[in-house]
Amino acid sequence: MAAYEKRRPGTAPSGGQAAGSEAEFLLRAGVTAMVREALLKVLEARPEEPVSFLADYFERLVLGDAAAEPAGPPQRLARALWYVSLAPHSHRTAFDSNTGAAYEVLGGGGGGRRRAAGVDGRLYSELLRSICQHGEAPAEAAAALLRRVRCRDHEAVPFDVFRYGVLTCFVLLEFAAKADALFAVLDGGSGAADARVCQAVLRALEEALGSGHFTQPRRYLEAGSRLGPDGLALAMDRALQERKLSGSTSREEFLKKATALFVAKVKPVE
Repeated sequence: MAAYEKRRPGTAPSGGQAAGSEAEFLLRAGVTAMVREALLKVLEARPEEPVSFLADYFERLVLGDAAAEPAGPPQRLARALWYVSLAPHSHRTAFDSNTGAAYEVLGGGGGGRRRAAGVDGRLYSELLRSICQHGEAPAEAAAALLRRVRCRDHEAVPFDVFRYGVLTCFVLLEFAAKADALFAVLDGGSGAADARVCQAVLRALEEALGSGHFTQPRRYLEAGSRLGPDGLALAMDRALQERKLSGSTSREEFLKKATALFVAKVKPVE
């Protein structure tokens, strides 16, 4: 390849000159900045398999640079989904940066500028649906959430609305994962839990979430975390003291009810 030059025998530069020449070459070719950016992405995302993460990262960079024609909506959606999935939403600076890159991709912008018109509502909604499909959230909860944060297909979605919708979808996925872990405690591995206990826990979770809507989706998780072991134990103990006959609750039913509590707290996009 032209990027790799063969050295002729007997003309190898001295150690200091070679090191300087190699460093200059890497700088001129943009390799130094590219590798530095890739390593920052690894540190931001902290993936379980860093080597696979880097391989995928560079492959997507190559595919993006090799495209001779502007990418169509499916390719842009796939690239935007990849960007917003690079780092967890808890890494706020990295997440916001990646969300901005996704906005650029969907908006067809370039040169680091966001188009004033923004992303159209159809692509925005498609991205949110794609995010929700990658987690354990019940389909009913995902559909209800999308109805609260969607925009009309012909609308131009400003960046703050775009970021809010993306963040809320990821918070829903994490909330569903936490609810799933909670049910695993309640059912003891049997696949079904006492309905009285499940109802008591859901009631306690609803109280922890409080009333009204949160403007910051992350606060849903913070509020839910207030339902600690002591609160759970108290709710379960009170439920078991009741003398009423009780049936059982399945994992799917519990997740639907828990995520419905979350969706009800999401502030609709106006």
